[in-house]
Amino acid sequence: MNPLQKTDIDEFKAHFRGDVLLPGDAAYDKVRQIWNAMIDRKPAIIARCASVEDVVHSVGFARRRDLLVSIRGGGHNIAGNAVCNDCLMIDLSLMRKVKVDPNARRATVEPGCTLADFDAAAQVHGLATPLGINSTTGVAGLTLGGGFGWLSRKYGMTIDNLLSADVVTADVREVHASETENSDLFWGLRGGGGNFGIVTSFEFQLHPVGPDVLSGLIVFPFDQAKSVLTKFARFTETMPEELNVWMFTRKAPPLPFLPKDVHGKEIIAFALCYAGDPTEGGKLIEPMRGFGTAHGEYIGVQPYLAWQQTFDPLLKPGARNYWKSHNFSRLSDGAIDAITEYAGKLPSPQCEIFIGTIGGQTARVAPEAMAYSSRDANYVMNVHARWESASEDERCIAWAREFFDKTKPFASGGAYINFLTQDETNRVEFAYGTTYKRLMELKKKYDPTNLFRMNQNIKPV
Repeated sequence: MNPLQKTDIDEFKAHFRGDVLLPGDAAYDKVRQIWNAMIDRKPAIIARCASVEDVVHSVGFARRRDLLVSIRGGGHNIAGNAVCNDCLMIDLSLMRKVKVDPNARRATVEPGCTLADFDAAAQVHGLATPLGINSTTGVAGLTLGGGFGWLSRKYGMTIDNLLSADVVTADVREVHASETENSDLFWGLRGGGGNFGIVTSFEFQLHPVGPDVLSGLIVFPFDQAKSVLTKFARFTETMPEELNVWMFTRKAPPLPFLPKDVHGKEIIAFALCYAGDPTEGGKLIEPMRGFGTAHGEYIGVQPYLAWQQTFDPLLKPGARNYWKSHNFSRLSDGAIDAITEYAGKLPSPQCEIFIGTIGGQTARVAPEAMAYSSRDANYVMNVHARWESASEDERCIAWAREFFDKTKPFASGGAYINFLTQDETNRVEFAYGTTYKRLMELKKKYDPTNLFRMNQNIKPV
């Protein structure tokens, strides 16, 4: 990489409409910080894009100067690829417009949008598309890695609802990608991460959802873990696609519906959302109350927007985070035993294990239909180690890795690329499985010099 001179920076600024930040500028440290506090990197220059033209200018500048490039959308990615040392950080977080066509049930979304931005605009019309469960997550990163959430069993992955995208490629072209135009690029964008260019606009299919949904939590004592987890596993195999239930095991936060003597103790919690008539949903979730003797529950009809933000307080920026993840086609007794064992020795109050239930519509797409191929994943497990100080790093990371190894024999193929950490580059080929060879060929076509390599990188053939 060539070091930047003042004349280079002056030239860049002269043709850039957005904000340019350099080390020492007042806002520099705030903007370079991302969600995971373990990532502490210092770009040489931060380009806060205000338009597609700014993105084009930034890519061209990086290409001419042989600069390492990182791309920031929401800045939520666990691996921290949004920021790098001594590089050009292309920051898209100011580009946050959402346009909704309620008649066509379509939304056009800029790459700096968070889930909160997208959900708010779509819910004005009683519409939504499958996204994640934390409203501060960036739409761009979530989508490019696959994307799933409460609506996925009914309506598929986020990428299953992507209709088209506008992209700035490594050779500084603006191209449109869809099933009928640059279809090979569109195939790769749906799960291929940021490997093929910078998406400046996403077009999504929307579905009728809410504005109110039946949702909430049921919390069980940890000493019932083996029994309630087994019942959860069997219940989720046959529940209707309108219903989604996720499992969280962690130390109980001070939730008002839990007895005070439970706060800070290990628990098993089930989070549920029913994308249909709440009365019918109430009947369907009744068997869950028989999983065991609950500490308490908080279930009711509430705005979908509110439910999408329920877990935000547990996922605020500023903590140190390390994740490990497996896919499962079925939750076996062995997997349940391992979850119970390691949930019983959480290394910090914020650590948790969660299992996101997908399947349903997500499994009806052929594995080769797009870059994301893990269509046999009915469950995605995330071992979420989270803590406050560097002195806890070794203990918390070791716990996550040990649990990951313990559950590996029960996992299915593939992995969710958005849950891979910065030390898991050796798992990228495994994550993509049958589509990896085609992805390498596509990378050679659209980014032969690997300009876009601050990601879970797919190297050109």
